[in-house]
Amino acid sequence: QVQLVESGGGQVQPGGSLRLSCTAPGITWDLHSIAWFRQSPGKWREGLTCLSNDMGVVNWADAAKGRFTIIRDSGRSTVMLQMNSLQVEDSGTYYCAARSGTCYNRDDAYPWWGQGTQVTVSS
Repeated sequence: QVQLVESGGGQVQPGGSLRLSCTAPGITWDLHSIAWFRQSPGKWREGLTCLSNDMGVVNWADAAKGRFTIIRDSGRSTVMLQMNSLQVEDSGTYYCAARSGTCYNRDDAYPWWGQGTQVTVSS
């Protein structure tokens, strides 16, 4: 059983930065992959990026390929999402999720989810 607790959301102006944290005290790094998803109003939940159980990083969304970075802090059992140059369309609820094995860009592949943290990008 893996429990996930997110923090770090909030409101920021366009062009600003935020760092989200996902603390996973039950994580076993070589067994579990942790991904970040986002659900924006009126849209499907979207996979952003994932830290695989083999410590590889997979970026799915265009935002993750240029402005978002997934970071592991193994000492604190935490995975962070550093988000830079935020845009209005980045607003939404951000979730971290975990699964055994490698990363998949499908939310139904992840049995463990955090509660979500809200990000609002607005001037």
